[in-house]
Amino acid sequence: MAEAIQKKLNTELEKYTQMQKDVSKSMSARQKLETQLAENNIVKEELDILDSANTVYKLIGPVLVKQDLDEAKATVTKRLEYINGEIQRYDTLLKDLEKKSDQHRQLLSSLQQEFQKAQGLAVGKV
Repeated sequence: MAEAIQKKLNTELEKYTQMQKDVSKSMSARQKLETQLAENNIVKEELDILDSANTVYKLIGPVLVKQDLDEAKATVTKRLEYINGEIQRYDTLLKDLEKKSDQHRQLLSSLQQEFQKAQGLAVGKV
């Protein structure tokens, strides 16, 4: 009986470890998005300072290409909307993963207690 519980405990522990790796990956991706958001906010602020007399260039590969100021502002605004949406998506995902992780932690705790009881019973029979 103790062996069956131990196998289940090991299986659940592997699932929990994988879940923690997923949480870590999601946190890392969210941090990258936060960095991109900050960079794009700086770009937006810089573009807001400019007037139509200024020239804006866009880097495409190794070449700087002239770009319309309004088009550049629209591109940055859309990029900011996208990044904010992705951050919200990751927030939701992380909350869900944390909830599942807590449930899994409780399951592991109960399995560990069962295993310890089964080991105690097995020692008592010997």
